[in-house]
Amino acid sequence: MSLLPDTVRQVDALVTGAQSAGRTPSLVIGVVRDGALAHLATAGEHPRPHADLQYRLGSISKTMTATLVMQERDAGRLALDDPLERHLPATGVGTLTLRQLLGHASGLQREPDGSWWERSEVGELAALLAGVSADKIAYPAHRSYHYSNLAYGLLGGVLEAVTGTGWAELLRQRILAPLGMSRTTYAATEPFARGYVVHPWHDTLREEPRTDTGAMAPAGQLWSTAADLARWAAFLADPAPEVLAAETLTEMCAPVVISDLDSWTGGHGLGLELYREGERVYVGHGGSMPGYVAALAVHRPTRTAVIGFANSYGFRTGSIGALGQQILTTVLDAEPATARPWRPAAAPPPAEVSELTGRWWWMGLAMEVSWDSERGELVAHQRGERVHRFAAEGPDRWRGRTGNENGELLTVLRDDAGRPVALDIATFVFTRTPDQEP
Repeated sequence: MSLLPDTVRQVDALVTGAQSAGRTPSLVIGVVRDGALAHLATAGEHPRPHADLQYRLGSISKTMTATLVMQERDAGRLALDDPLERHLPATGVGTLTLRQLLGHASGLQREPDGSWWERSEVGELAALLAGVSADKIAYPAHRSYHYSNLAYGLLGGVLEAVTGTGWAELLRQRILAPLGMSRTTYAATEPFARGYVVHPWHDTLREEPRTDTGAMAPAGQLWSTAADLARWAAFLADPAPEVLAAETLTEMCAPVVISDLDSWTGGHGLGLELYREGERVYVGHGGSMPGYVAALAVHRPTRTAVIGFANSYGFRTGSIGALGQQILTTVLDAEPATARPWRPAAAPPPAEVSELTGRWWWMGLAMEVSWDSERGELVAHQRGERVHRFAAEGPDRWRGRTGNENGELLTVLRDDAGRPVALDIATFVFTRTPDQEP
């Protein structure tokens, strides 16, 4: 689905303006809609960007590491509330849970010991663990948000301990190959953009090293392209069930901790950053490594996303993350998602379902129940705005699927003749007339 010409002009203008003001050698921003790359905006000539040119993902790698952890949780091989010591004993921080590490709510310090890991050879997992001790907890766990790269190095170690497979190979098998992300790699693979620091006064370029970060790789090692990152954004909008269950991805998007307590504009889920823009919430992550910055923001309800790369260590003005969110908002404002067309049902619902439809009452408030034949669900409408969905679980038992009724039980109450006379939703009893005692 391509963008309208006027939307393209707005996006292109934002990208060329950001590249010029930010003084970045090359900049590429992609807009993803309905699972496909709808538009690619590029600026800069060093090198000239294109969809198959690799840049470094940086911390967007964490979103894939978190997905691997959730796969293991769904398979029953670990639990999110497992203490770290269950999988990596004798670290000194073993009481921290995997959930806390995923959500940056563990209080663990931001970086591992030694020199700056992004430009250093960290070495194998044993070398990383040798520098971890109890004094690495910077804040009491779960009291506040504290971003930790070290946490994701440890999560990579957990994955290796649980599966017996190294993080890079596990990633290739479980995520990259199934999603067709063949140009997302552990090390740079031509063609790739060299990364630079831009001198602040005379605009010359200093090329940065392309470090193998070893045991810290799960925190930020990967290289990717606009085409591949668009595939990952499409997955985060609408996951492939062979990689991760849809309900698990939704769980990852729920806040573990709010990172901005003053205005609630940002938070962190299980490996995903959360950004609030007005009435919308985007999920994604930023990324940076020496010589590179990257952006990923997804609006899941409309399956719309923005991805981006630049090959300089930051912008002189602004940031690629803010640019990506601005472009995502611009696209959504200019081209709201179209409503799904209504289609008549092929046949009436079964008799045992049909008798549940219609109007029900509780404390003088009406609830209208209809049947969604396409999904096979009861749909309850209240006050014209609250919509609840229920899926059949057994005879006269329906389980809530959405909103504040998610997980709650709807039980059909019948009279001696077998006619439904009330719907009991989590002890709130709805009857057929407004003056009937519940």
